[in-house]
Amino acid sequence: MTLDIGFLLFPKVQQLDLTGPYEVFASLPGARVHLVAATREAVAASTGLKLTPTTTYADCPPLDVVCIPGGAGVNALLTDESALAFVRRKAAAARYLTSVCTGALVLGAAGLLRGKRATTHWNAHDLLASYGAIPVEARVVRDGNLLTGGGVTAGIDFALTLVAELAGQAAAEAIQLSLEYAPAPPFDAGTPDRAAPDIVAAVRSRTAANRRERETLAAAWAARHDVDFQRPR
Repeated sequence: MTLDIGFLLFPKVQQLDLTGPYEVFASLPGARVHLVAATREAVAASTGLKLTPTTTYADCPPLDVVCIPGGAGVNALLTDESALAFVRRKAAAARYLTSVCTGALVLGAAGLLRGKRATTHWNAHDLLASYGAIPVEARVVRDGNLLTGGGVTAGIDFALTLVAELAGQAAAEAIQLSLEYAPAPPFDAGTPDRAAPDIVAAVRSRTAANRRERETLAAAWAARHDVDFQRPR
């Protein structure tokens, strides 16, 4: 079985959104994983790690799986028509359309979430409705051939879920074991309802400017596409 899996690569991508599921998919026999960007120039992730595209929008082969990671750089993609057109084009022929974290907002901006159940990072979850999606709070959400993962680390869960779909549960469990993926975090602070209020407030404050920009972009998309959406307060 040969599978072509493509990750959209862009400046200020959240590298773990991409590298987590990349590691899972690259461990699947027969999988060919592509990093697709506008050009072949190296791209700096949000924390500075340099990632090198393997192909471009123009040269990308047909994909069985399209995956859109998230990150601070998502904001620029929400109005990047060349990127959105690429996503729409590949989504039309793919077996599975997927995202991790705020990559779901890119799917929304491409018009691919209307009427679909989806999830994303907790700090953008309410914005899904502006793109016509049905927000669901879960690590992995499936709606037909659409699979969306929650924030960052949920990308590993999403990838294992899809590997089980593609190659069977035993194959997924073997990859999970080889990666020793057995989460046992030192602190119970991975979601807003579990973290201390002051920690949640600090994270919201640190990302406030990015969040405000996303709200504005989401509201503008909703207005252009006649989506009944009340801007978050």
